[in-house]
Amino acid sequence: MSADFDTIFNYHERAVFEAVAAAATQHPHLSGSELLADIACVALNRLPPRYIRHAVDFSFYLSEKERHAIEVAITEAVDFAFQFVLARTAMKARN
Repeated sequence: MSADFDTIFNYHERAVFEAVAAAATQHPHLSGSELLADIACVALNRLPPRYIRHAVDFSFYLSEKERHAIEVAITEAVDFAFQFVLARTAMKARN
């Protein structure tokens, strides 16, 4: 059996990474910080995995309503992740 498993990825990963990078501009003190990776992890853990091989194929089969729902879910997950990680970091700094 010859399968190309290297082409399989979670659709949300790229979108979350882009959303975290965009939101990081509102938090310049985090630029280049490992906390951005932590934020991406927290956000991804709040989203259901959507494994695909080709993003264009996935997008083709989504309705506008589904596409919008995914965008909203990603935005909410990233917002939560920033708040969560920043709050934990602040708590840790106090101890």
